[in-house]
Amino acid sequence: MKLAIMQPYLFPYAGYFSLVGQVDKFVFFDDVNFIKAGWINRNRLIISGDVRYFTVPLSGASQNIKINEVKVQPRATWERKLLTSIEHSYSKAPNFRQAFDLVQEVLGVGDFENIGQLAKRSVRICADRIGVSTDFVESSTIYDNQHLSSADRLIDICLKEGANVYVNQPGGRSLYGADVFSAKGISLEFNDSLLKSYKQFSDNFTPGLSVLDMMMFNSFEECKSLILS
Repeated sequence: MKLAIMQPYLFPYAGYFSLVGQVDKFVFFDDVNFIKAGWINRNRLIISGDVRYFTVPLSGASQNIKINEVKVQPRATWERKLLTSIEHSYSKAPNFRQAFDLVQEVLGVGDFENIGQLAKRSVRICADRIGVSTDFVESSTIYDNQHLSSADRLIDICLKEGANVYVNQPGGRSLYGADVFSAKGISLEFNDSLLKSYKQFSDNFTPGLSVLDMMMFNSFEECKSLILS
């Protein structure tokens, strides 16, 4: 059984969903420390012609607080501004309506208790629409292993789930050695999928944007093909 473990990101880039599509179970690592200037409460789109961040504002965010404990500011203070910015920037995209409706669906359930809740919802709904959804679980609700550190905690989750393959993003190569996992009977693999480019407003493709950008220019079925091919 293949397993992935990642922090929940807000409308993450397509490579995140490439990882989701490769595993039998995906663990949201939501009870680890929040990362400032990371991807948990923000991502990038082409806003007013330039690559810019869109951000969900937080209350009391700190790298000493767990992701599932960081509060989101009341939705009324930021939702309209975010939606208006996206609409003004992408309203002429060929699949604007499907992507914009998805954003509204993600946001439209009242105020969120914490940023982890919102980020996880964005991943689940995007994955479902694209057709790469898997079995999602949350580290904060199951494993009771916060006393462990680094690779030991990942291995403990793999063992408790009965996973014999742990799939990580390429950036994890510098963090964990395969021998640490193999000693416990777990194979360490990396998601080295090369994501395809697609037509945007400009002929010069801008990679690494939120998956929302891909959805603006491609049908959900086409997004799946781009992500998994």
